[in-house]
Amino acid sequence: MESLAPDTEVRVVVAQCFRTLTTSTDTKDIVPALQTLHSYLDEGPASRTTSVQRAEFRRAHFTRTLEFLVSNIQADWLAGLTAAQQAELWDGLFLKGPPEQALLVLMEGIGALRDSTNLDRLVSITEKFLRSGRLADLLWSYCLETGPSDSPQLRETLLGRIVALPDVTANRLHLKNKRLFLPQQYYPLLATEMLTALERTCRALKDGTDCSLTFVAQTLGKVCIQGHSALVLAVLAPRLSACTRSDMVWQRVCWKLLQNVPQRWMESVLTGLVQAVGGPDALGRIIGNLVLTNKKAQFVITHKLLLLQYKYETQVLRIVLGYLAADRERRPLLIQVLRSVLQAWANPSAVKHTPLEQQLYVSKALLLSVSLLKDSELQELRSELLQCMLGGMQSHLDSSVVRIRRMGMVVGECLSSRMDINKTKLKFEYDQDEGTLELLSLMTPTTGGEAEAEHVNGYVCLYISATVTSRFGRVDSPQETSETTPSTQNAPSQNKTKTDPDADLDSDDELTPYDMSGDQETSKASPPRYLRDCLETLISSEDSLRVELTLRVAEGLVRKNVFATREVSVQLTKVLLHMEDKYSINGFLRLRQATMVALIVTDCISVTQYLTTEFYSLNYSLRQRLDILEVLTLAAQELSKPMTEKRNPSLGIAAGTDLTPYPGDNPVHWREVVEKRIQSKTKRLRKGATQPPAKAAPNRYAPVAGHFFFPLLSNYDKPQVTFDLLGGDHLVLGRLVHTLGLFMHLAVNAPIAAQMGCALLDFVWAVRYHVDQMVRRGVLFAVCSVFLSMPSENLLVDLSDQLFETRTWLADVAEEDPDADCRSLAIQSLVLLDKSLKKQLQDQQALSMES
Repeated sequence: MESLAPDTEVRVVVAQCFRTLTTSTDTKDIVPALQTLHSYLDEGPASRTTSVQRAEFRRAHFTRTLEFLVSNIQADWLAGLTAAQQAELWDGLFLKGPPEQALLVLMEGIGALRDSTNLDRLVSITEKFLRSGRLADLLWSYCLETGPSDSPQLRETLLGRIVALPDVTANRLHLKNKRLFLPQQYYPLLATEMLTALERTCRALKDGTDCSLTFVAQTLGKVCIQGHSALVLAVLAPRLSACTRSDMVWQRVCWKLLQNVPQRWMESVLTGLVQAVGGPDALGRIIGNLVLTNKKAQFVITHKLLLLQYKYETQVLRIVLGYLAADRERRPLLIQVLRSVLQAWANPSAVKHTPLEQQLYVSKALLLSVSLLKDSELQELRSELLQCMLGGMQSHLDSSVVRIRRMGMVVGECLSSRMDINKTKLKFEYDQDEGTLELLSLMTPTTGGEAEAEHVNGYVCLYISATVTSRFGRVDSPQETSETTPSTQNAPSQNKTKTDPDADLDSDDELTPYDMSGDQETSKASPPRYLRDCLETLISSEDSLRVELTLRVAEGLVRKNVFATREVSVQLTKVLLHMEDKYSINGFLRLRQATMVALIVTDCISVTQYLTTEFYSLNYSLRQRLDILEVLTLAAQELSKPMTEKRNPSLGIAAGTDLTPYPGDNPVHWREVVEKRIQSKTKRLRKGATQPPAKAAPNRYAPVAGHFFFPLLSNYDKPQVTFDLLGGDHLVLGRLVHTLGLFMHLAVNAPIAAQMGCALLDFVWAVRYHVDQMVRRGVLFAVCSVFLSMPSENLLVDLSDQLFETRTWLADVAEEDPDADCRSLAIQSLVLLDKSLKKQLQDQQALSMES
């Protein structure tokens, strides 16, 4: 019974104080009652209460006291206190007792009160609570485990109040919210209070006191899972990195802190931490070997950050992989990661179905992993690396996306350089951009900047070269065509005066000889003037100069002599289509292409029928089939443009040369430049028409659109010996679909547009779910062209059965396609379809109202 006397006494005294505060309005009674309640919170030799009484008050009566004060916040006796008495006796009760109880009461009061001065008072006390370091006291009390044994529900509620304090105050205060409660200030403050609790823990451990970091770890995990990891870890990570550099106690505290983070929040903490730390060493000091003891941490570090997510910067990859490579016990995980990344990079399905950004991210991870391998580890993995490298390069080079092919080349070069197979290294020709430079920089930097001039002779290089040649034929690049000039030309030499002492020279013989070292011999060959001569030269001549001159004048002769062109158009087209650049003529591809376009424009039906038939014929390389599509596209675009002026026959010759007139040669040029500049900077309120309206001209493409379009749809589903359009030749299929879509777009307002639109939708419907993203882009472009060019009334009449399925498919693509361009095209197609249908319905309603 004696042990219960202090409890009974505290309960009686607190009840008496409540009764006084409820019934009395005299300040002489109110102040002693509040002072009595304060006495149970005061510690030290001057305190009027015993430790047992203080503990009982904190355990059973403190929360009830604060709730009583909040419920009586409108009492008259509170208004009768002076400002100093209110701050000391009323506010002080919230700032002295157990901080977890005070925080819960304050949050509950803020959520319950309406806008008033009473709410402002609680907000002000909450600000004092945060600024006075009470959050650190709260966390520290749980580190010492001196607080009451709370239930899991109470702890979860307290965690929620701590983490969601900015949300609670924002929902209640709206525009009157305090700056301290904003996320940008509150969460860094919370991180600072967590650091204070961790510092106290370190000092306590050095003094031999046991501590628990469970509650701090739970707080960190809950903050990160709710999306505030960047604000918190931006304060925590640098401080933890600095403290763990030379203090083993700090390292133990950090390791224990991460170990106590609940599994469901581990991912958010680790992903935020790898973005906040400065390097792999700092990450290793903070989390230690957590990746070896925690399965969730291992999954996040070795799999999710590398293979499932690709939004992070390259620095995150460096930190994660460097962390795995920094410790002997963690290096087996680096080997495991390398195998997984290598398989993902070499997987043909991944190359076709994953976004380009993710493939670039995996390529970076692969190169960084290989660069961190030791020579002994590299020897053990040589066969696996070689096998996956060959398969992965094959998959990348087969892609129709230029950046994917370039990525495969760069990774192949880096891997072969690192493995050093038979002292040979792969070397490709590709354009440098930011992506390729970044990939190359991920490998261990090599000394010297000498360019490799030797040809690759290893069996790996031969295998890849043969594979590329068999798939794509011979591809001419700007690097391969170079213009050779004799060393004796274009380099003027100084003539040395030779004197002969035995010769008697007259005054006329002393003239200085004219320097003729830069002169070039006049060519005996002259360009042909007739189209028949051009044909004969291209068929039989072996003179490189005659062939080059013929190519440079061929386009002009074709456009100038219409009747002669129609006699030899098909034969000349056949010769140009099969012609190869045997003499490395400068601009060969451009000259050949321009002449074929001129042939189609001049004799449209015959040449178009020949090319569209040859597109599906045997014994053509993929390069030649792509040339056919490109020539047909350029010709259709030229035919669709109005002829407003007579074309100069010599224009083809000028276009074929590489010479461009110097601007200063034209005396009117500078006047035009000045006039345009004045016009652009002059503001006019009213301005009439400065140019006459364009004259109407017939569309030359509309009558022949069917000859371009329908033959290319005839044999697409018949695989040939060297050509399988619906099989592995994705590049040609994608280009074909895009070309057909362009033909459809150019046929707008043509009578045959409706028939073309129906046929095109039937064709692309079979390949709408193709694995290659370039094919899917072409399909969506074709669908857009149909909706743009086909009359709206025909959409409802001819395609009424397909519109619903087409709209459903476009909606699925807009939401689920991995390629961003495909999603964008699908959205555009949906907008066009809705506009066409809306216009047609409005027209029908207008007609019905008139009738």
